[in-house]
Amino acid sequence: MNEISALEIVNKIFNSVFEKDNNYSLDVLLEKFAFDVKLPKQVNDSTTNEITWADSINSGRFITNENIKKRDENEGWMLQKREINNLQELIDIWNTINLTTTERVYDSLNVAKSDTIYGCENVYRSTDCRNSKNIIYCDSCGNCEFLLASQRSGSCTFCIRTDDSKDCSNSYNVICSNKVSNSLFIQDCFNLYECMFCSHIASKKFCIANMQFEEQEYYEIKKLIIEWILNS
Repeated sequence: MNEISALEIVNKIFNSVFEKDNNYSLDVLLEKFAFDVKLPKQVNDSTTNEITWADSINSGRFITNENIKKRDENEGWMLQKREINNLQELIDIWNTINLTTTERVYDSLNVAKSDTIYGCENVYRSTDCRNSKNIIYCDSCGNCEFLLASQRSGSCTFCIRTDDSKDCSNSYNVICSNKVSNSLFIQDCFNLYECMFCSHIASKKFCIANMQFEEQEYYEIKKLIIEWILNS
């Protein structure tokens, strides 16, 4: 996964959610949409000084998952026994082997700048995602496809900023909701289609701010809202 491939995925998501192409760079997308998403941070492998990506940076000392495997194969991790005269000497020895593993990617394909990824494909700068495809700037998402800047969500497709939600599609900024599609700015809702700025309602369509609109006037307002999202 490289930046060009990541932007191609983002463009497909934009077309599905906004019916417009994406004109933002990855850096701008990060700042505009993923500003509050917990993402892997750039660090350096303490054994090679190469750039790597870590979910947790508390230890300050790192080694890539790939370099762990290389040492396992070449020399292993056991040390020769030596005389230890004080606690500091013991801690110093421990620090030579106590490295936080980074870029932990398992049973996955085409993953970049990510950590703790399981059974995924086409992932860019994400963490703790499972059984998902085409994921950009996401945290703790499972069984999802074509997601951007989303957190703690499952079984969602073609969504941007979907948090703590399930079974959502073609939507933007959905929080704590289920079965929401083609909608914008939704919180704590169930089974909505083509709604915007709605909270705490269920089984509705063409609603704005919990008010019922006619289909034509709804779509006219939606065009204005999308322009506002993309140009603000």
